[in-house]
Amino acid sequence: MNRVNQTTLQKSFIWSALLVLCLSTTACGSMSTRGKSTALGAGIGAVGGAVLTGGSAIGTVGGAAIGGVIGNQINKK
Repeated sequence: MNRVNQTTLQKSFIWSALLVLCLSTTACGSMSTRGKSTALGAGIGAVGGAVLTGGSAIGTVGGAAIGGVIGNQINKK
């Protein structure tokens, strides 16, 4: 795969992930604040993991897991 196609693929993935994140947070109206924070953290972590690892699936899943845990712990009482 040449560099132009790889860059286009990465940008498409990032925009898709952001769209899914936006849609998923609007669908969480009945969730608790802690649940919303967990979902938001997982979404942001997934995007961050994808960006930092160049779109690697393992990086994306790892980022989502770490972001979810952080989001969950932020509103812990």
